[in-house]
Amino acid sequence: MLAPPVKSGPRYNQMINVPKVRVIDENGENLGVMYTREAIDQAAEVGLDLVEVSPNADPPVCKFLDVGKFRYEAQKKANAARKSQKTQEIKEIKMRPNIDDHDYDVKMRNVHRFIEDGDKVKVTLRFRGRELSHQQLGMNLLKRVQEDVAEIAKIEAFPRMEGRQMLMVLAPKG
Repeated sequence: MLAPPVKSGPRYNQMINVPKVRVIDENGENLGVMYTREAIDQAAEVGLDLVEVSPNADPPVCKFLDVGKFRYEAQKKANAARKSQKTQEIKEIKMRPNIDDHDYDVKMRNVHRFIEDGDKVKVTLRFRGRELSHQQLGMNLLKRVQEDVAEIAKIEAFPRMEGRQMLMVLAPKG
């Protein structure tokens, strides 16, 4: 035998399976604790449904509401919350150990912009050929980056070597 489909959202009318509930009418007034059947009948008289708004209370709190409208409002609220939340991305800035001043300034402008937008920044320093034997140059460059963003960002992952590249991750403060 097939089980009935699982309904999402709040329980209402006959779905409420507790003997007594605390009832709040359509105007927000507390009618007190009453039997669930009696509360459903009173809600029907006003042309509304009995909707469980706080199922974990003892006894559960129910309100006289229009179920369709209640679900619609809840869905709208959830969509608005989802829309307003910012996902944090990891942006990557690639440099070389012997980068020129102007190129460095351009990269740093981008780092500042990314951090102000609330994103993390992964600074990758690529070594090629004999540059690998001068790792202190790369370390000095990443220290300079660290000092330049000290007031707006914190170091999430300190500089480390991974093969032929040195990595550092910056995250916005606060």
